[in-house]
Amino acid sequence: MSRLEELIQEYCPNGVDFKPIKEVYHRLKGTPITAAKMKEIESVDGGVRIFAGGKTVIDAHEEDIPKANITQVPAVLVQSRGVIDVVYYEKPFTFKNEMWAYTHKNKTAVKFLYYVLKNNIEKFREAASGMGSLPQISLKVTEGFEMPIPPIEVQSEIVRILDNFTELTAELTAELTAELTAREKQYGYYRDKLLNVDGTECALEDVCMIVDCPHTSPKWKESGVPIIRNFNLVNGQIDTANLSYVDEEEYLSRIKRIVPMEDDILFSREAPIGNVGIIPKDFRCCQGQRVVLLRPNKDIIIPKFLIYILQGGFVREQIYRVEKIGTTVSNFNIADLKKLRFIVPTIETQECIIAKLDVFSHLCVNIFDGLPIEISARQRQYEYYRNRLLSFSKRQVAL
Repeated sequence: MSRLEELIQEYCPNGVDFKPIKEVYHRLKGTPITAAKMKEIESVDGGVRIFAGGKTVIDAHEEDIPKANITQVPAVLVQSRGVIDVVYYEKPFTFKNEMWAYTHKNKTAVKFLYYVLKNNIEKFREAASGMGSLPQISLKVTEGFEMPIPPIEVQSEIVRILDNFTELTAELTAELTAELTAREKQYGYYRDKLLNVDGTECALEDVCMIVDCPHTSPKWKESGVPIIRNFNLVNGQIDTANLSYVDEEEYLSRIKRIVPMEDDILFSREAPIGNVGIIPKDFRCCQGQRVVLLRPNKDIIIPKFLIYILQGGFVREQIYRVEKIGTTVSNFNIADLKKLRFIVPTIETQECIIAKLDVFSHLCVNIFDGLPIEISARQRQYEYYRNRLLSFSKRQVAL
């Protein structure tokens, strides 16, 4: 029998009480600070943290925070708008008063509340009102939420276990992420090394036809002909996992300039700029907004080789320079796209490079796909374990 099982058997063998959060925890109010005022405050290391919703946080001098209501004790912050989430924080902090926080005289009880709320975060998100990027939950969603209240000895053991498991999961995720980053750098180095060969320097407009997309918003449908958008262009391929669609009439309207066909390359000129994907055989589609079609002249350049060129460091550096000197991040101009320059070797050399990069790319894809899956699996394992630890039977009141 585990230590937790022993404690449950000793302190609550017949279940535990469930109570609304507002009956057990003290609610804290934030600071009435505007987004405009947040921009005026200078961020400093080691200052009072200000949470402003989602991932927006700054650390500031307390005297720079107007009407500051500083929380000096460990508390659980409820981020109630936008990215709905909960945060456990022990150092002095405050938050925009559209949010709220909870504390308790016992630090363990605060951390226990955090794990309970985190375990139920999807329920809170489902209770949110509003559409788009700013859904919002009301105060009553958490105030009236009934949670298990086991004896503090049991809470303490659960917190200890979950703290350890959280740390181990974070360490493993960091290691896997570092491995993924290292492999991506290794692949990029090898690709650029192979592409650094003798040949003719060309501009993109010298080796392919370049056709911009229609400058109109599509009429979206639940099904029909796929319309390829910037996020569908992934690692040189078209990702079909999250397609959008138009009907036949809209499709015919969007292909008046050119009909996309096998071996055409689609290039995103909207953030993320430079994503590319090659159209496979028998795949009927049309261009989304800010997606440019490139039709390589196969007498000069093999489409697969151009894909590797466009993903290479030399071209990426040119895109970065254009962005830096004035082009907005959200729109890479056709004129700049046409001027992208690179070396084009003979067709025979291109075939040799493609053969080598295909092998290495296949090995890397297995890693690129496998590591995120492993990270996701570890997170699901953690969430499953956390849910099991926080599942209690409700104590029955004797009649």
